[in-house]
Amino acid sequence: MQSLSLRQTSIKSLDYLTIMAAGNLWCMRSNFLFGSRCWMTRFSSETVFKSVSFRLFGVKYCNADNEPSENEELLNNLLTMGVDIGMARKRQPGIFSRMITNEQDVKMFLLSKGASKEVIASIISRYPRAITRTPESLSKRWDLWREIVTSDLEIVNILERSPESFFRSSNNLNLENNIKFLYSVGLTRKCLCRLLTSAPRTFSNSLDLNKQMVEFLQAVCRSLGHNDPTDFVRKIIFKNPFILIQSTKRVKANVEFLQSSFSLNSEELLGLICGPGAEILDLSNDCVRRNYANVKEKLFSLGCIEEEVQKFVLSYPDVIFFAEKKFNDKIDCLIEENISISQIIENPRVLDSSLSTLKSRIKELVNAGYNLSTLNITLLSWSKKRFEAKLTKLNR
Repeated sequence: MQSLSLRQTSIKSLDYLTIMAAGNLWCMRSNFLFGSRCWMTRFSSETVFKSVSFRLFGVKYCNADNEPSENEELLNNLLTMGVDIGMARKRQPGIFSRMITNEQDVKMFLLSKGASKEVIASIISRYPRAITRTPESLSKRWDLWREIVTSDLEIVNILERSPESFFRSSNNLNLENNIKFLYSVGLTRKCLCRLLTSAPRTFSNSLDLNKQMVEFLQAVCRSLGHNDPTDFVRKIIFKNPFILIQSTKRVKANVEFLQSSFSLNSEELLGLICGPGAEILDLSNDCVRRNYANVKEKLFSLGCIEEEVQKFVLSYPDVIFFAEKKFNDKIDCLIEENISISQIIENPRVLDSSLSTLKSRIKELVNAGYNLSTLNITLLSWSKKRFEAKLTKLNR
């Protein structure tokens, strides 16, 4: 296909944009005094019998600096709606050069579903591509979401938190097929709702990708001697809603790592990956191995044996998510305050608190006369309200 050439001329107050494409002459005249636009087309005899691919949105009307010109009417509409133009430009700048958008239709549709003008402005500011969706597409997509979510208001709340989850894709047939499939493999409405709010990309996956993961998890279940694949898949997905957007290769590598590293029998491995270890499955396998190696090295340096390390990790799988510096700094902070490594292994949840929180709480407890080396250290991981109540009692 021949390359496009653009020519801009000015005749009195009229501007012309001319495009030559495969034997066709397309000419757009825009009267900037009155804001009107019209298209004129002239075909050669050659192109009457030859199809030509032409996309309006692909045309860039450039200024003297060769930058795409923004649609002024669109900008004015969005400003009137309260959209944060600066934020929207950073997110998806190409939207502003489009000649055809549906911002008013999107606004009226969302208003009819109970969204406020402020929420609508926030949605478009954070995900400008929303204004390219048609009312028909939005209505169909909304109906499909209502098969999962119980009310319009709940969907509005989801869109307010994560507009991309609804507007990212316009493939409603794929969404419909995925919903039917996930229901068919035993996932409940509650589980699908969790997927929709936590990992909406699950529904943008092709149906084949979701089928591959579900079939892989069912095969893992059978290989471990479990006779209820439906229950197994449901438990894993509910514990880890992100698993369906991972590759089967990654999940398989992590299952094999857990089994070999901890010498787990089938029943123990099932309990781990259906429970507290489910979230490990979608980590990079390199990350899993690196973080586990660091945990072992650190605990070995403090006098722990292999059995104690394994007990610690199996009782607190979240430690696999800790990068080397984060884990080591927290352990060092506790050890420096005369808290023994055996206390930490018995109460691993103390590592849930941030390093700054650990330091401030330790200081407050020491000042209140609390002996961390002999007394319970679990209060280091308590909620702020509960911890402050305990501290008040100690200071009386």
